Amino acid sequence: MPVIAPWSASRQASIPAQPRDADDAMAAGTTVDHLTETYRAHYRSLLGLAALLLDDTASCEDVVQEAFIRVHSARSRVREPEKTLAYLRQTVVNLSRSTLRRRILGLKLLSKPMPDMASAEEGAYARIEQDELKRALRKLQRRQREVLVLRYFADMTEAQVAEALGISLGSVKAYGSRGIAALRVAMEAPV
Repeated sequence: MPVIAPWSASRQASIPAQPRDADDAMAAGTTVDHLTETYRAHYRSLLGLAALLLDDTASCEDVVQEAFIRVHSARSRVREPEKTLAYLRQTVVNLSRSTLRRRILGLKLLSKPMPDMASAEEGAYARIEQDELKRALRKLQRRQREVLVLRYFADMTEAQVAEALGISLGSVKAYGSRGIAALRVAMEAPV
């Protein structure tokens, strides 16, 4: 008995191929399967890279996981799949830098011990004032808080603050002035 094909060869050529899933529909870019294989093959080496830049395991794991999430989200922009690992490495380095920046800023915000403190009560009062200041800072508008923290806690000049925030020098002065005025009001108000 002869086997009859459902379509002739010429008809098959005219029907566009249907993608098996959404990843096959992408004309270019890293597939989820490739990213999964990259994860299996290079997770430990990326963790080691993060460990050279950061000091605790939890932060390293968070950075590497976030790197995979970000590259997965942008996988259609990775035109050459063989560059996926390079993108991941660069993302791990950038995220590690950001983590370190946040830590450094946090350390700068921590109170420094006063060397010639007269008594424990004075230290307690100083700590209470610092806590009040932090609460008052949290209540400020975002830009005012950013300007004041960078200007006075990070010891940046107004020009450096303007460059860091991407705003004009006049805006830095205005936000700083309004922020200080709002802090005065907040600090003088009864709790």
